[in-house]
Amino acid sequence: MLSFPPARILLTLALALAAAVVCLALHTPLPWMIGPLVATALLSISGVPTASSRRLRNAGQWTLGAVLGLYFTPQVTALVAGLWWAIALGVAWALFGGWLFGAWLYRVHAPHLQGVPAPVVRATSYFSGAIGAASEMTLLAEREHARTDLVAASHSLRLVIVTVTIPFALQFSGLHGLDLLPPAVRVVDVQGLALLAGLTGLGALAMDRLGRANPWFMGALLVSMGLAMAGITLSAVPQALINAAQLVIGVSLGVRFRPGFLHTAPRWLGSVAIGTLVLLAVCALFAVALSRATGLHWVTMVLASAPGGIAEMSITAKVLQLGVPVVTAFQVCRLIAVLLLVAPLYRWIYPGDASAG
Repeated sequence: MLSFPPARILLTLALALAAAVVCLALHTPLPWMIGPLVATALLSISGVPTASSRRLRNAGQWTLGAVLGLYFTPQVTALVAGLWWAIALGVAWALFGGWLFGAWLYRVHAPHLQGVPAPVVRATSYFSGAIGAASEMTLLAEREHARTDLVAASHSLRLVIVTVTIPFALQFSGLHGLDLLPPAVRVVDVQGLALLAGLTGLGALAMDRLGRANPWFMGALLVSMGLAMAGITLSAVPQALINAAQLVIGVSLGVRFRPGFLHTAPRWLGSVAIGTLVLLAVCALFAVALSRATGLHWVTMVLASAPGGIAEMSITAKVLQLGVPVVTAFQVCRLIAVLLLVAPLYRWIYPGDASAG
């Protein structure tokens, strides 16, 4: 595991905190995540030696998983369970949208990559377009002999664009506070908080040992959800911890960008940026149609259908009070489905490429 000097990590955190304070003063959306994300990304691209702690990132995901699970009271669980068909449609849409994005990347770039085998270009395009977690998609792409540097860069750029664009768009539209079902636990109890931390931590460790995706988020989320569904109320999570969790996650996203990032296939990155914005627009149209079918507010469905990361979209829903349980359920189910299905679908759609690899 790659490690960095503590002083380098502390300096990055200090700069990220300063960026968050500036964003607070400017009243930007999600200041504790967007400020550190944008500032760290710009500093990283400029050549400043930024660094992120994997332990802190895991702790941030652990915190957010525990927080979001508290929303799944029995009443909310019944509501979400009744939306199983809409969640299934959302999963199908994400798989189709990712394939379409990848097919477009291949169509645009195949003629310009002379000497590169078509299967390599196709695999690179396919896994770059898939709407899944960056690390997992890069690993799957490597198994199919794709250009993993382009795949990783594509997902990093897509995630940043989505994470920054949607909160600003929602804030400027004035749409927030639509959650009619807040978390059942609002009071911080020291003993209850310690027990909640211990139980969710065990869940995260179990998921990590099993080698699951996003173990620190998913493990904590599942345990916290289980407690809430059973009507067990231990404690709310202090706002200061939630803010700190957003900050370290923003930093972990920003440090993915290195000084040579913009020089790594700029034409490819330009296509990814354009394609991501188009994908956002098309997902918004899908969300409007889904909101009419479900009766839920279209803004909630936009976050539920957005091609962003599960933690980032769910915390956006929490901060703006936009249907946290629905957004979390949609994003979790999509993540699981993509991880399970994207590689088999690649081999089914392109059997010749898979056998050649």
